[in-house]
Amino acid sequence: MSLQTVTRAAESDLEPIEIYKVLADVSNLPRWAPAFADSIESTDKTHFRVTKNGDSFDMELFLHPAALAVDYIREMADHRRGGAYIRVTPRPLGGSAVIITVPIAPTTNESDVAKVLEQELAEIIRLTRP
Repeated sequence: MSLQTVTRAAESDLEPIEIYKVLADVSNLPRWAPAFADSIESTDKTHFRVTKNGDSFDMELFLHPAALAVDYIREMADHRRGGAYIRVTPRPLGGSAVIITVPIAPTTNESDVAKVLEQELAEIIRLTRP
């Protein structure tokens, strides 16, 4: 069975709610996920127009504050919906873990996607630092 998604996690000493705030602010997306978005335009509170390399697509934002979860969902190939599923969890002795799962596109491979996710996680943590 071939993999359909890649999941990576990173831990930090930052409080979970602070990382969640960075993720929930869609304007931060091009900063921590430049491989996904060059710019974002809001069409309403939960719908956005994303531009990457001159191409545009619609994206929907799902926020789950009680679970510290943020989902960035778009229509993908074959009219399927998918995207980035991000969870922030507290660590037992303080700090947090950030977990992100994304689909593997037909034109990419697991290793390349994993490298991008690791860079994105590092950037999310960097953006959250005071």
